[in-house]
Amino acid sequence: MADYDGRITIEPGKRGGQPCIRGMRITVYDVLDYLASGMTVREILDDFPYLVEEDIRACLAFAADRERRLMSPAAE
Repeated sequence: MADYDGRITIEPGKRGGQPCIRGMRITVYDVLDYLASGMTVREILDDFPYLVEEDIRACLAFAADRERRLMSPAAE
C-alpha cells in the first residue's frame, strides 16, 4: 500500500480544508474525479506537470484508508 503521510495535507484555509496534495491547491477529490472520468495517470501527469506518480498513488491510498475507516464500525 502506498504511504500518503506527508503527501496529503489538510489546511483549514486552503480549498475549504479538503485534503490536498503536498500543500498545493489540487485536492484528492480532483485526482479521483479525473481517474473516475477515464483519465489515465499519464494524462493527469501531463496536464499537471508539478504532480508525480507517487501523488496519484497517495490519493488512492488516502481514499482507500478513509473508506476502510468509514466501514470499520459496521464490520464489528
